[in-house]
Amino acid sequence: MKKILAFGASSSKNSINKQLATYASHLIKNGTVEILDLNNYEMPIYSTDKEKENGIPQLAHDFYAKIGASDFVVISFAEHNGAYSSAFKNIFDWMSRINGKTFQEKPMLLLATSPGVRGGSSVLEIANKRFPFQGAIVKGSFSLPSFNDNFNAENGITNKDLKNDLLQIIDSITL
Repeated sequence: MKKILAFGASSSKNSINKQLATYASHLIKNGTVEILDLNNYEMPIYSTDKEKENGIPQLAHDFYAKIGASDFVVISFAEHNGAYSSAFKNIFDWMSRINGKTFQEKPMLLLATSPGVRGGSSVLEIANKRFPFQGAIVKGSFSLPSFNDNFNAENGITNKDLKNDLLQIIDSITL
């Protein structure tokens, strides 16, 4: 069994992106899933001064190690003002000080959702372009628009066409 690591790139306690990442990661066959919560990795805001004074926080090393120990990573991005949430960006910045190839050549599924009709597509576009430079092997990406209309806790994605789109992406991924 392959180890799948999944998280929503948000610090919201009721993150819709964590719900989507959890749902999607459990659709992948032949894997065991570990779900991370960014709230467990809260660190000082990255700055070169803080790094010089205190070094890289242990939590950044821990998060980096979780990625390294996985075989596949599923991330669903919250979109804050068209980009990454500050919680994710801070973890990302600290990990990049450990290794510029932050994602350690791990295959990934990148997702995003929001209550709006664009479904976090702006942040997903940023991640799809940036992550390969950071050592990610992006195997697929998917945006779920209008989360509250197209997803529920019992059934996951309720829109048949959108669910089929995600399943096709997942079926194309081999672990």
